[in-house]
Amino acid sequence: MLDFNSFEVLTFDCYGTLIDWETGILGAMKTIAAKHNLDLTGDQLLEVYAELESELEAVEYISYRRILRQVMRRFADRFGFRLEHYEPNALVDSLENWPPFPDTVAALDRLKQKFRLAIISNIDDDLFAHSAELLKVDFDWVITAQQVGGYKPSLRNFQFAITKIGVSPDRILHVAQSIYHDIVPAKELGLSTVWVNRRKGKEGFGATPKASETPDLEVPDLQGLADLIDES
Repeated sequence: MLDFNSFEVLTFDCYGTLIDWETGILGAMKTIAAKHNLDLTGDQLLEVYAELESELEAVEYISYRRILRQVMRRFADRFGFRLEHYEPNALVDSLENWPPFPDTVAALDRLKQKFRLAIISNIDDDLFAHSAELLKVDFDWVITAQQVGGYKPSLRNFQFAITKIGVSPDRILHVAQSIYHDIVPAKELGLSTVWVNRRKGKEGFGATPKASETPDLEVPDLQGLADLIDES
């Protein structure tokens, strides 16, 4: 078990960990799929999203807003239909309404009483600002892909965050849902990690590519982490 008293800072992935991005992604993509008569399950749509997003993030940096537009364009190309004039923006326009998980806000408030909190997210600054209003907590640091000029799972995002936070890495605990984007690179840099397994009991990896790594701790949700910390 982790010694929670040894940490000063909790760093969080946002989308998939704090924000229910799969609900948000499916809300946008299912609408487009239905309009163009595509018979795809939710899991299939999430797998397509994971593949297209990771491909785009792995090459020369472009804003996340443009990533989301390109995901929609490649989605249309793959399944052989033409997007209408407003449809490339379906994911971008929906993002500001992607909801926090039901346990997120209360758990963050509890964790804020004991730790300084940071975000390390594959997002643009202005897009995160919408989500920040829904999360209702003052983060001590917000590190975005826009600031780094690149996307997780690059080590650069975590190195940038460690430098900006200014705390020894052994005093930082990284909390995330994505093995691919977060647990693998964080562990490579020697950070302690908590895997928030939001897909427990579900098949596949959802909106993230398949990956394998052993976190220091697995919890089903953020409330579970807050409970363990309160009990320690």
